[in-house]
Amino acid sequence: MKTARIAYFAARYPHVSHAFVLREVIALRRLGVTVETAAVRRSEPAHVVSEADRHAFRTTFAILPPRPLQVVLAHAHALLRRPSGYLAALRFALRHHAPGLKGRLWQVFYFLEAGVLWHWCRRRGIRHVHVHFANVAADVAMLAAVIGAPELRWSFTMHGSAEFFDVSHYRLGEKVRRADWVACISDFCRSQLMSQVEPEHWAKLRVVHCGVDLEEYAPTVKERTGAEEPLRLLTVGRLVPVKGQPLLVEAVATLRRRGHDVCLTIIGEGPARGAIEEAIARHGVGDAVRLAGSVGQDEIRAHYAAADIFMLPSFTEGLPVVLMEAMAMGIPVLTTQVTGIPELVDSDVSGVMVRPGRLDEILGALERLVADPDLRRRLGAAGREKIAREFDVRSSARQLQTLLEGGA
Repeated sequence: MKTARIAYFAARYPHVSHAFVLREVIALRRLGVTVETAAVRRSEPAHVVSEADRHAFRTTFAILPPRPLQVVLAHAHALLRRPSGYLAALRFALRHHAPGLKGRLWQVFYFLEAGVLWHWCRRRGIRHVHVHFANVAADVAMLAAVIGAPELRWSFTMHGSAEFFDVSHYRLGEKVRRADWVACISDFCRSQLMSQVEPEHWAKLRVVHCGVDLEEYAPTVKERTGAEEPLRLLTVGRLVPVKGQPLLVEAVATLRRRGHDVCLTIIGEGPARGAIEEAIARHGVGDAVRLAGSVGQDEIRAHYAAADIFMLPSFTEGLPVVLMEAMAMGIPVLTTQVTGIPELVDSDVSGVMVRPGRLDEILGALERLVADPDLRRRLGAAGREKIAREFDVRSSARQLQTLLEGGA
């Protein structure tokens, strides 16, 4: 049976670090799927940085901050119209929670939010809720589906890798068992979920890649003002320890001491900014490393277009969309051989991979790329071809449409 209207539900939407969710919603709508968007919390201004973000912000329903009358009315309707589902969801919330009193208390909050979500879905004629990430939004959607079963169903996209560090907190097994299906962003991700559930649930774990709009992210001709201009390096990601940006600061300092004229732009914001600023000062590369802060999708392509090499030295990852974007634009990429990245980058074919945390290997790979323009061109062209074959957002949207409409 076809799904006439679906909801995409997130902890926050839109979000500057999760532009791929917005891209997926747009691609599904282009296929004729009616998608409405909802969030647990309203996005903060820092995450609404492009015109598409602003439109999504205006049209997204947010549960929080709470409106007491709305919560009371939603739960009254749920108890009157779905008494068995309502009580089943309440029992589930009280019995299944993260360890400790705090975990139990948060489940009560999730139950209150789930009643509001169920009521909103009912009023909007929504029969299916899809969630990105196995976080609070997945907890709320799962409980809303218990209230509304069997008319309301739910599914989620599993990213990782943070959730795999604490599977009991995120209760991944329970979410897989209760979801209609799960979109896994990589085979690595799928295998990790397979280890959390019984074999009879493996069939609902489907690999659906996040994707890139190949028309929006297309190679551009590099414009240089002179032959002496430094080679431009770029990295994009939240400023958090797991992304490994200080390694790039040290790599730039070492390359410059060795006579290579390079500069680095770091795009992103986060709690590790102070540590990165300290590394820049310690290595004396304030003139060569720029912290650009958060950048929206309206501006990010200009940074990609200017870059000669893209780098992502993460210690762990899901399947990084920023790598897909750089590869789609024909930029040679240097990254680490962790989690799902080998499914995206074929080392020395469509990019270069090194072992995580190895500054020596980063330096060796960078020196190869800096010294060999032909290698950069070959890797960039092969990277673009890889994205076109396997990570086109239109193909991913068609897979999701099939799943949302009840297909195999």
